[in-house]
Amino acid sequence: MTDVVVIDSGGANLASLRFALTRLGTEATVSSDPARISRASHVLLPGVVSAHDAMLRLKSAGLTSLIPQLTQPLLGICLGMQLLYESSTESAPGQEGTRGLGVLEGSVTRLAGGPDLPVPHMGWNQVETLREDPLLKGIGSADYVYFVHGYAAPVTPATLAVTGYGQSFASVVRKANFHGVQFHPERSATVGSRLLANFLALRE
Repeated sequence: MTDVVVIDSGGANLASLRFALTRLGTEATVSSDPARISRASHVLLPGVVSAHDAMLRLKSAGLTSLIPQLTQPLLGICLGMQLLYESSTESAPGQEGTRGLGVLEGSVTRLAGGPDLPVPHMGWNQVETLREDPLLKGIGSADYVYFVHGYAAPVTPATLAVTGYGQSFASVVRKANFHGVQFHPERSATVGSRLLANFLALRE
């Protein structure tokens, strides 16, 4: 039985993510309760606020120690993917960086941008697959997905796909049962629906 929980990280995209899952025939529960999250067959970690605020919210719910210990498939989306890393240079005023969940090695940094590359990176862009994975079944390097982000993750051995925006950054990652996408699958039309369906098909 598929029992999906979306972690309540305070993001405004929770409703659209739940609707995208409903279109796939899956009703998801939004929760910040550690016991409920632990029982789920699949966990999604979305996020559209700042890294600092998101980590404070997870910490107050007692989730910063729980999430790295989960054994079921987990998918971090946008900021949710970035939180899986050791740290981010995004921080609250007067602070230097934000400590992440430490599931993935490396630090998330601000996109450099440029004269024709405004930050945040907002809109449709392609993902270039580096290696095959069940999460990317049926998704090719010619496919477009929708991005909204000002910070990006480094390319490491955990990277499944990259995207170019003045620099190459990790747009799909995986380490064991932990998966992440920098783009918003709930806003990425058919390709996003395929990725979510692939995630729901994963088993421990």
